[in-house]
Amino acid sequence: MFCLLKAPSPPGPVSLYIYSPPGADVTTHQQAAASAERGGAAPGRGSGSHRAFPAVTTMAPAARSLLLLALALSLAACSAVSAAAQVDAVAAAQQAADRVAGLPGQPPVGFAQYAGYVTVNETHGRALFYWFFEATAAPDKKPLVLWLNGGPGCSSIGYGEAEELGPFLVQKGKPELKWNNYSWNTGMHALQNAEANLMFLESPVGVGFSYTNTSSDLMKLGDKITADDAYVFLLNWFKRFPQYKSHDFYIAGESYAGHYVPQLSEKIFDGNMAGPKESYINFKGLMVGNALMDDETDQTGMIDYAWDHAVISDRVYADVKARCNFSMVNVTDACSAALQEYFAVYRLIDMYSLYTPVCTDGSGSSAAARGGHRKVAVHGAAPRIFSKYRGWIMKPAGYDPCTAEYAEAYFNRPDVQAALHANVTKIGYNWTHCRFQSTDQQGPDVLCSDVISIWNDAAFSTLPIIRKLIAGGLRVWVFSGDTDGRIPVTATRLTLNKLGLKTVQEWTPWYDHLQVGGWTIVYEGLTFVTIRGAGHEVPMHAPGQALTLFSNFLAGTKMPPTAFP
Repeated sequence: MFCLLKAPSPPGPVSLYIYSPPGADVTTHQQAAASAERGGAAPGRGSGSHRAFPAVTTMAPAARSLLLLALALSLAACSAVSAAAQVDAVAAAQQAADRVAGLPGQPPVGFAQYAGYVTVNETHGRALFYWFFEATAAPDKKPLVLWLNGGPGCSSIGYGEAEELGPFLVQKGKPELKWNNYSWNTGMHALQNAEANLMFLESPVGVGFSYTNTSSDLMKLGDKITADDAYVFLLNWFKRFPQYKSHDFYIAGESYAGHYVPQLSEKIFDGNMAGPKESYINFKGLMVGNALMDDETDQTGMIDYAWDHAVISDRVYADVKARCNFSMVNVTDACSAALQEYFAVYRLIDMYSLYTPVCTDGSGSSAAARGGHRKVAVHGAAPRIFSKYRGWIMKPAGYDPCTAEYAEAYFNRPDVQAALHANVTKIGYNWTHCRFQSTDQQGPDVLCSDVISIWNDAAFSTLPIIRKLIAGGLRVWVFSGDTDGRIPVTATRLTLNKLGLKTVQEWTPWYDHLQVGGWTIVYEGLTFVTIRGAGHEVPMHAPGQALTLFSNFLAGTKMPPTAFP
């Protein structure tokens, strides 16, 4: 880097030019200016050369002072440019190191992808793993969206990228990835705004490839540290990818991301209000689906949904309602007995997608047979009142309920990990969707992880944060697949009613092309959308409807009120 500076011409015949060679600093420039004032030559430094300066002894003192002031200002500006260039060079090198040339079995693509680690705590050696896909067209003009899956303890790469809304999907019996025509970074279906720069984050440490070098960190995890680390991740990621810092930024997610997304959003919102300009994130809004947001209404809505959809009998429904007060504390023995009957039914079917089959494939080892029943995978986490029941974590994964096994086989391949710059510390366990404890565990804090054994803090409700973000002018959308029994549409409606928001547009159908895609209601500051026929993982069960939802969310427009081709 060098600067060629020309000071403004003072009264008189003299102009001054300074050439800074590679490696020159402000001190050298000052020496050059002083030497020039004396009529001498600039000292040399580095590999460049300096020219001699004409004598300025005939210059008037006032003019000479004006010249030197202008020169000092110019040199300060040059120094700032040089520092910025050094930062850009570091960022470019980091981006190049994270660039993914291609994955084993990957279809050809026309966009760039990056993956790797961002350190969130140098002292403890905590680092979060991300996978980022640029938009297929004009990524420099498209928004940036961060997707988070829940758990706690579940991978946004295993679910979000490889099974739901990412460009690459895993396949049965093939060492190859298949193209997702409904990926949120491609806009394949010509939907306006249905294209974004898309990032998936494995969070917190202990999830997927994310790690810590301090084992005690895994005993301190909870909602707060997850939000804190994710915020530090974003600040550091934007230093690595400064070209995206000015882009509109959104966060979306599902399930326990009903905690993750609002809590991280609040960190960004507060940081933007109080922090320095350098840490400002151009945050515009958030969207959560089938999201755990309020323990009381989530639990009440679950029981109502199971009865309304003929999953449980009148007797079981009445027993649970009579014996459980959903207070989240002091669960009685009578309530526990009633809930045992409730969960016994969900051991037979897919709680997260009532009308799709369970996995009966005996291959793979990611899922365990439960009491002789069909094979299931895990997803989601229990509110406190239900957390001791094994049925809570049952989760076959959508239309192909064995997809979780295909993903685990793929992401544990050494060549895949090398291509993704993953598992660089050679963690002592295999990658998996959710690191769940033994199904025999009957303690009060059963999680989705055998690495994350304790979750130290979890808000009873994230509605106060939602209210705050609405008041702050952020775009807030909530969606719900209407065949999910885990966090069903009934629960979400009860939860949103707690907000007491004014209705702007009454309950009405919306269309995905020629078919009704679901129903929607618009409140003052919040839009709620149902997805007809979709389970817990909406983009997997209803990818076309999910893409229409995403397009309108990014555009800030209402869902299509009439059919379109």
